[in-house]
Amino acid sequence: MKTIMIGLDLAKNVFQVHGVDEAGQVVVRRQLRRGQVEGFFAKLAPAVVGMEACGGAHHWARALQGLGHAARLMPAAYVKPYVKRNKTDGRDAEAICEAMQRPTMRFVAVKRVEQQAVMSLHRTRALLVRQRTMLANALRAAFAEFGVVAAQGRKGLGSLIAQLPRPEAVPEPAHAALAMLARHWRGLDADIAALEKRIVRAARGDAAARRIMAIPGVGPISASAVLAAVPDMKQFRSGRGFAAWLGLTPRQNNSGAKRRSGGISKQGRRDIRCLLILGASSHLRQERARGRTNGVRDSWLAGLLARRPVKVATVARAAKTARIIWALLAKDRDYQARSIQPAA
Repeated sequence: MKTIMIGLDLAKNVFQVHGVDEAGQVVVRRQLRRGQVEGFFAKLAPAVVGMEACGGAHHWARALQGLGHAARLMPAAYVKPYVKRNKTDGRDAEAICEAMQRPTMRFVAVKRVEQQAVMSLHRTRALLVRQRTMLANALRAAFAEFGVVAAQGRKGLGSLIAQLPRPEAVPEPAHAALAMLARHWRGLDADIAALEKRIVRAARGDAAARRIMAIPGVGPISASAVLAAVPDMKQFRSGRGFAAWLGLTPRQNNSGAKRRSGGISKQGRRDIRCLLILGASSHLRQERARGRTNGVRDSWLAGLLARRPVKVATVARAAKTARIIWALLAKDRDYQARSIQPAA
């Protein structure tokens, strides 16, 4: 019978295939080497191929689509409940084949090559920022061992680096080590600046990114990250769905008539969630500085700050920003700021 559903377990070298026909009977179950995958599927009639959304999944999805097949990507966490005991590659492929047939399964949109290229810029920048922070902390700690302490931020770190290569308060054997840390920090800082210029330049040349950047608290890096991570915003049914995907909605613990909401779930795209929260924090800082003289312009934000802590209001603003982003991209609209009056 005709093979219509195929579960493909991806790997580095050995791939596992599990296919069923219209009656649910297994018609193919075999291993493939990496070089055999495209040739195997090229000989098959068009089928629906399911895979876990892992490393290399988008590449294989595009390759299978080019061969006439329909590719479906699923989060690995949604496939795991269908794996039988004594996990093997064959049972993983069988679980993928079973999960993709569920009517309530959530699928991941296949990314374009251009989107993955932009995501590589963001991942590289995030890695370099972490390494730069590690070097800055190591440099501060090394100076602190000899009683030299500087203020927080880049200005304080710059005052420490300015003492190199031969700080008077540090013994001679440590000079070379401190100079090496400072040299690596400067190199990472320059590389990060170069990546950010590329990201900003690409975002300003994109019409969708410009629409997102009109939202208060959203800059070029945040807009670029959202567009690279979400191929089609319409895959989310609502703005809340997008906010939940970012981990900005409350955790739920409901039973019967009792409803309990906790803090935000923090499940999903951590990188975009952090960018939106940082943007909301900057926006709130500006509004609060303006509010000391003329009052906060946004009545919703003023009421929120009046009854909740600043950090809670920051996360709430980030969640609202996520919903606005969904509305602009899913409905193809431009951002229009409300005509707001200063709150008392």
